[in-house]
Amino acid sequence: MIKSQFSKENKDDGFDVANRLVSSLTIDEDESEKSLRPHSMDEYVGQSKIKRNLDVYVTAAKERKDALDHVLLYGPPGLGKTTLAHVIAAELGAQIRVTSGPAIERAADLAAILTNLEKGDILFIDEIHRLNRNIEEVLYPAMEDFSLDFVSGKGPMARSIRLPLKHFTLIGATTRAGMLSSPLRDRFGMMLRLEMYTPDELTKIIVRSAGILGIAIEQSAALELAKRSRGTPRIANRLLRRVRDFAQYEKLETINVEITRKALSLMDVDELGLDITDRTVLEAIIDKFGGGPVGLDTLAASTGEEASTIEDVVEPFLIQLGFITRTPRGRACTKNAYEHLGKRFSDD
Repeated sequence: MIKSQFSKENKDDGFDVANRLVSSLTIDEDESEKSLRPHSMDEYVGQSKIKRNLDVYVTAAKERKDALDHVLLYGPPGLGKTTLAHVIAAELGAQIRVTSGPAIERAADLAAILTNLEKGDILFIDEIHRLNRNIEEVLYPAMEDFSLDFVSGKGPMARSIRLPLKHFTLIGATTRAGMLSSPLRDRFGMMLRLEMYTPDELTKIIVRSAGILGIAIEQSAALELAKRSRGTPRIANRLLRRVRDFAQYEKLETINVEITRKALSLMDVDELGLDITDRTVLEAIIDKFGGGPVGLDTLAASTGEEASTIEDVVEPFLIQLGFITRTPRGRACTKNAYEHLGKRFSDD
């Protein structure tokens, strides 16, 4: 009963992309996720290569009693870039100031932040690729020479003034490293790409999060959740909270694999982590357009969704699974997509 109502609401009202359970983007309920974040490198699961390198860099910086070199964290959303920035600050014993690219509207805003930083402090800028180019100009001397350049006065009386800054560390996070300008990207001493998590790594994260949430979970149930979390800790924690609700409703003291599968089925999250939004796109290509290729605009019109939403939000994971290919003539479904949906594939 719950399943049919869930499906109907999504089909009638279009894709509720802003609050999809399996979206790697931040949604409304993710504010509670902060309590689940690790606070040290030992608690931080996954990204082993990055952790090994950071251990060297952080230890060396502490021994020199100097600020860590500037760090750029990039990769798909939901992998823990913000969390890692806070962990780095904790390992350094440094204060962290958090802001985002869109929040810095004027160069004066950034200058005010920079002049208030103490030696060794960390400035974390999320979505740094969305910084205005004029504001980037302020960052160049700040990152390279630890100084601010500005002009005082106007006309013949104008003069250039250089204001020294205390040595700080800039940590930038972005999902689109290619959108950063070359001058800004080149000023980062470390560029670290976060990779998707394995089911084993996600299982460890889920077990830890369950402990923080105050509910026991069987290893098999944690693994089941991990396999449906799209390699993303944010999704894993979100699904865990929803499954916890089902377990609590059923008066269970421990989340077992049976309630996990039941809950995920009722929430329309299948064994690969696809939801009704993903399946609607796949079924439209297969059933309405013979498997494709079909143009993006045509596909958008047939599903009642914006073309940009399909391209930026829905397609990436389907392409990663090998369910969709992009061709010069449009999108097409692969044999894997047919088999997953239980449909007959024809090479004709």
